[in-house]
Amino acid sequence: MDPMSKKKAFGLRCIVILFVILGIAPITVLANDKKIKNSLGMEFVLIPAGKKIKNSLGMEFVLIPAGTFTMGSPLNEVSRNRSEDQHMVTITKSFYMQTTEVTLNQWWDVMGKKFFGRRKGYENGPVTKVSWFDCLKFIEKLNKKGQGVYRLPTEAEWEYACRAGIQTAYNWGNDIDCKKAMFANNTKREHDQSCVNFIQSKGFKLNRPAPAKSYAPNAWGLYDMSGNVWEWCQDWYQNYYPKGEVKDPKGPDSSEKGRIRRGGSWFGKGRSCRSANRAWANPAARFETTGFRLVRVAP
Repeated sequence: MDPMSKKKAFGLRCIVILFVILGIAPITVLANDKKIKNSLGMEFVLIPAGKKIKNSLGMEFVLIPAGTFTMGSPLNEVSRNRSEDQHMVTITKSFYMQTTEVTLNQWWDVMGKKFFGRRKGYENGPVTKVSWFDCLKFIEKLNKKGQGVYRLPTEAEWEYACRAGIQTAYNWGNDIDCKKAMFANNTKREHDQSCVNFIQSKGFKLNRPAPAKSYAPNAWGLYDMSGNVWEWCQDWYQNYYPKGEVKDPKGPDSSEKGRIRRGGSWFGKGRSCRSANRAWANPAARFETTGFRLVRVAP
């Protein structure tokens, strides 16, 4: 490690230790790395920032540490839904989250260009018009390559990774901003002209998602967790969360509503991009607003 990096690391440890001494550290973090406790008995871990790995297809994943967070939204959050009751959730195992949505190029590499016919969009942009079942077929073929075990994220893992330790409505703050995420890129129906103007100024095409990494990532290095395309999750939807604290929730065994989608999209309004916002769809549905990103199981 170079001298400057050593200074930064030492400074970070000093800050963490100060919080521990004062007893004001906000959450409990669980992991297998080095742990520390504050005067309230709260346990913390020092984790290497954003360890990343890539597979042969160029799919990039960042390590998300195990931990506890508040899932859902407070009663005073603008545009909240009553299905978003706040509750404590513990993710007991670290996992790798794909830094971007699965791109069209990555889809072609696994499924071939003739799957469902010709697909349009940026080659380095998210693949869309994929059903939940299509995602499982992609995962099955990818797992057979022997480069790790992949799956869809659970709804809880998705929100935990989206928030990246932040409890505001969006992972950058409480105010929606079309400079922070791709939404309202929609000239076909009611739209926000200021967002359309900004999108055009960036050179992006109208009425479709942006290329991967066009907007700044969240604090854990994940791009487009808010906006661009809705992302399929593992869980079936239910219109309430379990009561009390839960560990590694996986949703109900079935639902008449459908499978969970998260994150909002290029087509919709900004409120859909809230970290706690929930949506669902028939798992066989294929929308031009919907794609997915993967979890790679940590060894």
